[in-house]
Amino acid sequence: MKPFKGLALIAAFVAAIVCANPAAAGTAKEINDATNATLQSFDKQYPTTGRELARKAAGILVFPSVYKAGFGIGGSYGEGVLIVRGEPAGYYNIVSASFGFQLGAQAQTVIIMFMTDQALASFRNAYGFKVGVDGSIVVVNIGAAGAIDTDTLTSPIIAFVLDPQGLMYSLSLEGSKISKIER
Repeated sequence: MKPFKGLALIAAFVAAIVCANPAAAGTAKEINDATNATLQSFDKQYPTTGRELARKAAGILVFPSVYKAGFGIGGSYGEGVLIVRGEPAGYYNIVSASFGFQLGAQAQTVIIMFMTDQALASFRNAYGFKVGVDGSIVVVNIGAAGAIDTDTLTSPIIAFVLDPQGLMYSLSLEGSKISKIER
């Protein structure tokens, strides 16, 4: 009976993260303010490549804080905004669940750039965009001297996953679901 209680506790913990309480969710202003700060920080860390990519992108989806936690079973949740031509064009959440060896919690930032109008239109027309199913997102890694790996920048959808210290190495968004929300 004790193993069942432990699994139930873990499942409840993950459900609390993945199915965040809408009452505690960010307002449009809070999400916009956090997004602006995130993009300014990204621009400071990667002034040449980041600015050039943002200028070329048809749209940029920014999740300022994606919270991940796990103890064998894990989950993540975050809210963000899609920016098209410099203006907010909709609010979204990102949710994922995972199984396997994991322990701990962390917050990270996710920036997804749609480099073509077609990629942006496909995302906007999807009902619950599933990464790896509805679209392939290439997560950009950093090179030796902290430079962005420009070999991957030809993909129609590219993503950056950052932690408080900067770009995180070799992460995947596979299995995440991005859905439109009202704010």
